[in-house]
Amino acid sequence: MAVPDVSERSIAELVSLKGRVAVVTGGAQGLGRAMARRLAEAGAKVLIADLKIDVAEKAAQDLSQRYGTQVIATQLDVTVSDSIRAAADLAQSELGGLHVWVNNAGLYPNVLLGDMTDAIWDQTSAVNLRGVFVCCQEAARRMIATGTKGVLINVVSTAGFKGVAPGMAAYVATKHGVRGLCKQLAIELAPHDIRVLGVAPTFCETEGNMAALAELPERVRTEIGATLSSALGRVGVPDDIARAVLFAASDLSMFMTGSTILADAGETA
Repeated sequence: MAVPDVSERSIAELVSLKGRVAVVTGGAQGLGRAMARRLAEAGAKVLIADLKIDVAEKAAQDLSQRYGTQVIATQLDVTVSDSIRAAADLAQSELGGLHVWVNNAGLYPNVLLGDMTDAIWDQTSAVNLRGVFVCCQEAARRMIATGTKGVLINVVSTAGFKGVAPGMAAYVATKHGVRGLCKQLAIELAPHDIRVLGVAPTFCETEGNMAALAELPERVRTEIGATLSSALGRVGVPDDIARAVLFAASDLSMFMTGSTILADAGETA
């Protein structure tokens, strides 16, 4: 494999995503919307794929007008393989290719071990782990077929490195699984020049997180609250994670694959 020499390329060139197409699952709001925004700002054409199609379409319209790049939306259910295939097909047919796929959609139910049901466990696994796998599979198939040097980015979590508050067994198990998947897929896809990276956020203030936090038992809110005073002295915001995703998607990280980037303000330290 030829060694690319980028030593003479400017930082602006290395971070630019002009001419590339990115898909962001769960991209209508919160972390996903922030990721889509930074990718669009860097020049990528973006497909925002989300169950909430109305919110996704509004986000796509706003970002397209703001950055002058093509941003479109589609409804996506990551538990349905046909829905994933349709999103990948749309990226290729409407945006002209597929270079970056960000798996951001996820569930985080809080159910103690004794109360866990098969349905809750299976649904969490279907979204957080099997959905990530199938998305990677469909994106990689297309990248290989077209000879595209692509990047698959999986949103992990600090819960992929350690245990968290009681009641998060399904979430922690799936996030450890996603972190392992990044490593294995990196090995399998490296011969095709396709990189696989994880980005692991700590708790961030998003619409979904704050709503979910309000519904949790007091014991869980107390335990989570104890972690919010990070080493950096503040709680994360969506753009903190979006910048890490942009780094992973760009040529700034072109010598990285298989690893998970911690965006955790020192939580795991």
